[in-house]
Amino acid sequence: MSTVPAGVVVLDCAEPERLAEFYRELLAAEVVDAQANRVEIRAADGFRLALRRDANATAPSWPRPENSLQAHLEFVVDDLDAVERLIVGLGGRPVETKDATGPLEERGYADPAGHSFTVRCDVPVAPKLG
Repeated sequence: MSTVPAGVVVLDCAEPERLAEFYRELLAAEVVDAQANRVEIRAADGFRLALRRDANATAPSWPRPENSLQAHLEFVVDDLDAVERLIVGLGGRPVETKDATGPLEERGYADPAGHSFTVRCDVPVAPKLG
């Protein structure tokens, strides 16, 4: 049986250079490939993320249902409040509709291009509801 090695997660966006900078700073990553229409970064733990230019890219509307969550990234962190300050400082925005005060299990955000992602203190074990 053949196996497929881990690849790279690719997000389509209008401005890959700008979005790559957001994730490079957030993940303390390095740019490993930069072309006119695609930028790839790699974090110290080996996680690879590429941002690909799509002039017609539209952001998902999550949490609104009309063009809801299509896929999202999830990051496990030690300090939700510190990471939230970093995300907002880099141009991301909170999208979680719950009260964001205190140590919640997870918090939802959108990157500068509107892709959603979650930060949490533990890896989820329960199924997603809703």
